[in-house]
Amino acid sequence: MELGAFSISLTVKDIKASKEFYEKLGFTVYAGDLEKFYLIMKNGNALIGLFQGMFDKNILTFNPGWDESANKLEQFADVREIQKKWQEAGVTVVNPVAEDTSGPGSFSVIDPDGNPILIDQHV
Repeated sequence: MELGAFSISLTVKDIKASKEFYEKLGFTVYAGDLEKFYLIMKNGNALIGLFQGMFDKNILTFNPGWDESANKLEQFADVREIQKKWQEAGVTVVNPVAEDTSGPGSFSVIDPDGNPILIDQHV
């Protein structure tokens, strides 16, 4: 089952310093707003989100319905389908998306080491 575009959302102490660091690694600003303390940076198909003061832990993020350039995919597994499959496999879902909805939605799971994984569908 395809999960869509993958990115890592990093909680950073100083967004300007982090931006400069990742630019040295070849990343460029793709989206976001430095004044609002978040940036999405891209290098090829690799995406890194930089977030200052928004959450406590780094988050692995998948975006069903999008490719790494935020282009809508013609075919993709809906967030509710992914959630149901994972629940059937015994994965505990945090903040589940309502099954009787359609379109955008999200839910999270926590891996065995406490790392949050966000499934965030925008389409």
